[in-house]
This record gives sequence, structure tokens and C-alpha cells, in this order.
Amino acid sequence: MKTVEKLVSASQCRRSAQMFILGSMLAVAVFPLIMVWIAASIFVYASAAHHPDHRVGEFQRWAGYRFYGLVGTLVVTLNFSGEMKAWVGGGVNLLLAVWALSLLVVVPLGIWDLIRISRENWQDMLVEVPVHE
Repeated sequence: MKTVEKLVSASQCRRSAQMFILGSMLAVAVFPLIMVWIAASIFVYASAAHHPDHRVGEFQRWAGYRFYGLVGTLVVTLNFSGEMKAWVGGGVNLLLAVWALSLLVVVPLGIWDLIRISRENWQDMLVEVPVHE
């Protein structure tokens, strides 16, 4: 099989590491977007999971743990919302509590990851890509 070398620029690597984090932060900040981001995040995560620069996968993995853990918690919360809203004083209070917890989990750690990504020494990479004739 014939291969061709392709250039993956440093900015492409950095952008790939940032995409999942930025999408998760936006989805949590604008809470109705979370349902759309659950579906879209699967494609973003999968596209960067086998990135040639292993650091992209590391940043994605930790952002994925946070976001998908949050989504799992939301499923449980919504399943038991009838009982839980009595604990916090009503449905609106439960919604605000869930939103605040979501923001606290995803946004500060996402910002910290974005800072770490910007400090990384990203470099251009040459990758061999198989060509089908």
C-alpha cells in the first residue's frame, strides 16, 4: 500500500485539543444546548481520540470524564427529580442547583485545561497516510 506524508500543523493540534473542552463549556453555560452537545461531542471526541499527537487524546480524555460523568449524573437526577425537588424546595431550585453544579464541574477545570493547552509547546508533525488507488 502506498503512503503519503501529510503535515499536521501545531495550530491544528492545539485546536483539536481545545474543541471538546470549548464545546462542553458552552453546552453547560447555555444549558439547553447540552442535549445537542451530547450527540455532537461523540463525533468530536472520536475524531480526536486517535490523533497523531498523544497530548490531544490526553486533554480529550479528561474533558470527556468530566462531561460524560456530568451527563450520567444528570440522568440519575432527572430520574429521581420527583423526590429530589422536595429536598431543595421545588423544581426551579433543583434546576438551578443542577445547573450550578454543572458549571462548577465543567467550567473551572475546562478553563484550567485551556490555559495548559495554550502553554504546551505544540509542534508541526508529519504523518504517513495510506493512499488508496
